[in-house]
Amino acid sequence: MGNAFVVRYEMQPEAAERNQELVADVFAELARTKPEGISYASFRLADGVTFVHVGVMDNDSNPLAESAAFQEFQKGFGDRAAGPPVANGAVLVGSYGFDS
Repeated sequence: MGNAFVVRYEMQPEAAERNQELVADVFAELARTKPEGISYASFRLADGVTFVHVGVMDNDSNPLAESAAFQEFQKGFGDRAAGPPVANGAVLVGSYGFDS
């Protein structure tokens, strides 16, 4: 089992759509490049401004660190966000049908 993480943050209402576009760009790049060693998902909650990212890295390397789209997502994050992200390590207890 690798290193699991959960990141939750809230966007300013006027920035939520742009944030979703940037997140979608990250997943489009991951689909193109198919890096190994990562399982990753992102959710936009029903309030429309809260995002949750959940991932598992097989080892200490982080394929997101090498992603141009992820770097673009991080640019200006503080200007889009309503507050700082809350990041936590996690332990996968179980999953069913989570992968696409």
